[in-house]
Amino acid sequence: MKNKFTSKTAKLAPPYDKLTKADFAVLRAKKKKKKPLDIQKAIKRPGAFTAKAKAAGMSKSAYANKVLAKSSRASTLTKRQASFYKTLRKIASKRKKK
Repeated sequence: MKNKFTSKTAKLAPPYDKLTKADFAVLRAKKKKKKPLDIQKAIKRPGAFTAKAKAAGMSKSAYANKVLAKSSRASTLTKRQASFYKTLRKIASKRKKK
């Protein structure tokens, strides 16, 4: 009869069966590394916010400020686009400073 209380390393693939606790800590640290932002996947409608700003006769930043004002009656989608635009501007300015 097999022992029910086998170690976790016994169930792992052959390269992992001889690892120490320190080795597992290194593997966990590698997995936790932050991945860079994939901004292209976050943009669902490229150019839509720019088109709205042009239609309003304003720059993108001025239109974003107008839309995000408390008294604005813009749609939720437009407000989200404006917020996302401002976030991208912040990211871009931080990248330029580096």
